[in-house]
Amino acid sequence: MITSWRQYADSHPRTVDVSVALLLFVSTVTATVITSSDPTSLTLWWTAALVEAVGCAALLWHRSHPRTVVVITVLCAGAGGLLGFLLSPLLMAPAMVALYWLALGADRRTARVHCLVAIVLLVPTTLVPAHSHHIPLVFKTVNVAFSVALPVLLGTAVQLRRAYFGEVLARAEYAERTREEEARHRVAEERMRIARELHDVVAHHLALANAQAGTAAHLARTQPDQVQRILTDLAGTTSSALRELKATVGLLRQTNDADAPLEPSPGLGQLSDLTAAFTSAGLRVTVTTEGVPHRLSPVLDLTAFRIVQEALTNVTKHAAAHTAHVRLVHSPALLTISVTDDGEGTAPTAPAPGHGFGLIGMRERAHSVGGRLRAGHRPEGGFEVTAELPLPPRNSPTHPGHTEPEEDRDS
Repeated sequence: MITSWRQYADSHPRTVDVSVALLLFVSTVTATVITSSDPTSLTLWWTAALVEAVGCAALLWHRSHPRTVVVITVLCAGAGGLLGFLLSPLLMAPAMVALYWLALGADRRTARVHCLVAIVLLVPTTLVPAHSHHIPLVFKTVNVAFSVALPVLLGTAVQLRRAYFGEVLARAEYAERTREEEARHRVAEERMRIARELHDVVAHHLALANAQAGTAAHLARTQPDQVQRILTDLAGTTSSALRELKATVGLLRQTNDADAPLEPSPGLGQLSDLTAAFTSAGLRVTVTTEGVPHRLSPVLDLTAFRIVQEALTNVTKHAAAHTAHVRLVHSPALLTISVTDDGEGTAPTAPAPGHGFGLIGMRERAHSVGGRLRAGHRPEGGFEVTAELPLPPRNSPTHPGHTEPEEDRDS
């Protein structure tokens, strides 16, 4: 019921204001009848009724001129006191309502100033000799001051309560927006990661398949006995591409899909398969390892593998190279990956250092794990890609190899 009354009041403000003004006029007329100093004087009664009617009518403009309405109602209440009527809450009701509405909408300083002015104007009227009421003077003055201050305090309290709930609502809305933005940010990051995976998988396998097909076509007339082996490798390359594409695109499925792929991500442990595939395409790849290998986290292991894969793919696509060398250097704090080739740096299709989507993707992968990547031509010829990937401390709980103290001594 309270909600329906509020809805009606919001939709019919003028009707509410008129109803309040009429009720207050009835209360002031009742007060003048009860507390008149000369009940037989009709002139006095009509004068007081006219004054109070002006004060109640002024309330109709409290929304547009709240300060002016307070002044008019206070003056009307004071006039009633000067005419010999007791300043009771019934007689001062229009002024009290006007002060409440003012405190509800204005700042606290304005409300306090108008409250003090009303007290200063109304309290002296209780000292007028026309008052014949046998009521102690202290009670009359305190009653007037309290009646003026009470609506201001109530209006200020309601205003503070509304401000508090408004702040709570604003914070809740801000928190909701923040959660939505964070969710969108995570979705964008996941999409970028999947797009990077798709680029690396498709670019590598298509380039490798193209090189293997070209080699088979070249050897078809000169060395037909090797064509069958290359075609077998080509079938393995396309099959591997399909498996990796299925595993990558499978990340887009819902979590409740029963047939979602559970294949592990590739890592440096698959380097031998990777180099064998490039060998069948006519690129001889050698791998050397220095230092004690670390047990890498899945993210770091995948990043290192993709960098090597993309670097070798670029050698196949852009460099007229016959050999490539992959060098892995394990140190306590870094994993350094170097991929070099003996290609001709002046090849028309060779990308300039720092250019090309392959180099951009490798650099983004290195940065995603806090590392860095350099790429450029070597003075002795060929091209070199070097990535430095930071490793967690040996005694860090996040390090996959840290399970027992004995492992640290063995490593």
